[in-house]
Amino acid sequence: MAQLKTGLDPATQTQIANIEKKTGRSLAELSAAIAGSGKDTHGGIKDWLIATFGLGAGDANALTHVARGTDGASAAEGKDMEAILAEIYSGRKAHQRPIHDALMAVISGYGEFEIAPKKGYVSLRRRKQFAMAGPKTNDRFELGINLKDDVTSPKIVAQRPGGMCNYAVSLAGAAELDDEVKQVLRRAFDSAG
Repeated sequence: MAQLKTGLDPATQTQIANIEKKTGRSLAELSAAIAGSGKDTHGGIKDWLIATFGLGAGDANALTHVARGTDGASAAEGKDMEAILAEIYSGRKAHQRPIHDALMAVISGYGEFEIAPKKGYVSLRRRKQFAMAGPKTNDRFELGINLKDDVTSPKIVAQRPGGMCNYAVSLAGAAELDDEVKQVLRRAFDSAG
């Protein structure tokens, strides 16, 4: 496989490496296929990748960003974390910032981790991504959790295979970050380290 594009955050590098393994094609070959697909919009490319290579939506989205040079890492370049968070939690999404802050306080108690800002959310990782968090809509904050274990909860919803996270939790306020969510999040944190 070809060496990965420099400048990508570690989570994206890992995701692209996994996509290369799944498809049996290097990033250069996949980029060339995208260029020859006749698709020129983000959504068109993403849908084409799903149909052509059987990628999940999360992988197709990440590959589209990388191939088009619009990956989340470049969107955050040159900005400090507070400026990035101010953009994510601006306007009609500003009321969701306390949920984010409460979540970061909980995870900080678990130990060391990285925050990799993306466009519209943050990726949380140790050796690999264990969660992602941010506004899903103007009214809904979503915590995505990567955990291979089975979780049976009406609140912690399993996602379709191939997505960016195995589970998702909608939070309307910081108080909904309860013991059940914290326990599953801690298991994901531990398994990513």
